[in-house]
Amino acid sequence: MNELNVLYEDNHIIVVEKPVNIPAQADSSGDSDMLTLIKSYIKQKYNKPGDVFLGLVHRLDRPVGGVMVFARTSKAASRLAPQVASHKAKKRYAAIVTGSPKAYAKLEDYIRKDESTLSALICPPSAPGARNAALEYYRLTERGGLTLLDVSLFTGRHHQIRCQLAKMGCPIKGDLKYGFDRSNKDGGISLHARSAEFIHP
Repeated sequence: MNELNVLYEDNHIIVVEKPVNIPAQADSSGDSDMLTLIKSYIKQKYNKPGDVFLGLVHRLDRPVGGVMVFARTSKAASRLAPQVASHKAKKRYAAIVTGSPKAYAKLEDYIRKDESTLSALICPPSAPGARNAALEYYRLTERGGLTLLDVSLFTGRHHQIRCQLAKMGCPIKGDLKYGFDRSNKDGGISLHARSAEFIHP
């Protein structure tokens, strides 16, 4: 990745578009990650000496692209993180799925994370590690056996959108982990974080 797509920045936050297949933070792959790239961008642009502070207040899965908000100060991070944790920060996604989704639906399930496969599983409310998961979607358009959905999250569970849409028989295009039959050429999945609403810190 040669250049960041910076959507907004000030002294408190920076909002960028995360490309597909770049991790939000450093992982075992050793690949370039958003935290490191943005720190480098800030350091060069503002001639910052020493280490640059950058707070990761929410995440996007590696194969997902779209809007990410980062805190440029510890105070901003301390004010943004509770909004994310309490779901006061609103996130919307565009998803291309297979199957025949209804025009509108609200999905409510219980999900647990399978640590052995790092995937999300629908489970009974009483299952160990079960957490409630809720989202709603509107169907926007259909073409060639695929449907574009506008998805809003009410909770932010691990792989929530991917897991819940697959459970109703509409896996996201390119998402082999949750049942789509072939990968996308770029190795990502057809899920894009299209907007984020929050109270400015």
